[in-house]
Amino acid sequence: MRYFTAGESHGSQLTAIIEGVPAGLKLTCEDINIELNRRQGGYGRGQRMKIESDQVEISSGVRHGLTLGSPITLTVANRDHSNWREVMNVADVDDEVKLKRRVTKPRPGHADLVGGEKYDFTDLRNVLERSSARETTMRVAVGAVAKKLLSELGIEVAHHVVNFGGIEIELPADLTVGQIQETARVNDLSIVVDSQAGQIRDYIDQVKRDGDSIGGIIEVRAENVPAGLGSYVQYDRKLDAKIAAAVVSINAFKGVEFGLGFEAGHRQGSEVMDEIIWSKEKGYSRASNNLGGFEGGMTNGEQIIVRGVMKPIPTLYKPLMSVDIETHEPYRASVERSDPTALPAAGVVMENVLAIVLAQEISDKFNSDTMSELIAALEQYRTRIRKY
Repeated sequence: MRYFTAGESHGSQLTAIIEGVPAGLKLTCEDINIELNRRQGGYGRGQRMKIESDQVEISSGVRHGLTLGSPITLTVANRDHSNWREVMNVADVDDEVKLKRRVTKPRPGHADLVGGEKYDFTDLRNVLERSSARETTMRVAVGAVAKKLLSELGIEVAHHVVNFGGIEIELPADLTVGQIQETARVNDLSIVVDSQAGQIRDYIDQVKRDGDSIGGIIEVRAENVPAGLGSYVQYDRKLDAKIAAAVVSINAFKGVEFGLGFEAGHRQGSEVMDEIIWSKEKGYSRASNNLGGFEGGMTNGEQIIVRGVMKPIPTLYKPLMSVDIETHEPYRASVERSDPTALPAAGVVMENVLAIVLAQEISDKFNSDTMSELIAALEQYRTRIRKY
């Protein structure tokens, strides 16, 4: 299973093509639109979310509500494109049009300057249009397909925010995916402790008044993932490494950890390793889950716990100093529409990105031409693992 995305932030549409989805998976536009709607929500979102109301169109790979096993094409129209039609025209235009909304002042923390250097652009809009987090729309769309597949296999994935710009969320012990779905998924902050919601909303409002932004830490958990996904035999087959790469590829994410993560560096081995236990009903399991569901680059059957660190959104309403690439004179960076925080939305992206990697790994490991073959192969594997 693999996919590609295409499209610019203010272009006519965003596109994704997915190859390798088994035939026979029930899939509708609504399955995907639910996830797209979640991505556009969350406290702190700005004007762009009021303009766009993302709706997907499936134009190939699905017939009569079932996947065909052939490539699936997904498109989402950019409603805001009507205001940018001339500026984003794919045809050649005159010099006057080329100068409209031209960007020569790179914003600190964005891809603007480095992208301009790499591709030798004199208009940095060519960079910011694709490097925009708008691209994650299609990763969420692809993730919705992956989550649909995982759900058929009994695997559930959910996210919640554990740190809001320095405010730690007090987590209950032994948090389940079901609990996250019942709490974090139904509030606009994606937190599992509603008693802290007021404090966090007040903080976000103050950050917005200050013209600033905040980042934080997002946690995604997955349950009922079988042991043995990934491999220890080569560096590029370790599943936790694949997940780490996928998470860091999300706009503004700067770090990843599993289970205890960096905290493990402050503890002794006896406080970190998860003791192995066995029962006739479950087979092997762990007495704790400090390693976040991974050993040797492979899933160990425990709950997968992944955390991603998102930096503050670099676009600020009190812009930092930059240098004009045309004159080399210092200048305050240009301002694009921005939000004080996008943590809840970024959590939806991270949740769907994890779902994609898990679906890819499962599709690679088991016979996945059809859903019936995949379900049977996975169940046979689970039975063998329990009897080991």
